[in-house]
Amino acid sequence: MKEKEETIAFEGTVTDALPESRFRVTLENGVEVLAYGSGKIKMHRIRILAGDRVTVEMSPYDLTKGRITFRHATARIDTGYAPRRR
Repeated sequence: MKEKEETIAFEGTVTDALPESRFRVTLENGVEVLAYGSGKIKMHRIRILAGDRVTVEMSPYDLTKGRITFRHATARIDTGYAPRRR
């Protein structure tokens, strides 16, 4: 079964968080694109901050806009704080 529309996936780094859940992402090849979080990202309330490594899917027709589909795990600094479980 063929996808509805072919997409191109790139990896990049979030450089800026903009209003209305948009992000400015610099791709590995140096190109800056405007991206938004996918429905799964919003549904699972995954936080995306400046400096995060992400995977962006883009349409071959408009290579200036994209959709963030995955936030890569980054090494977090251990602050010694553990949130309480309820």
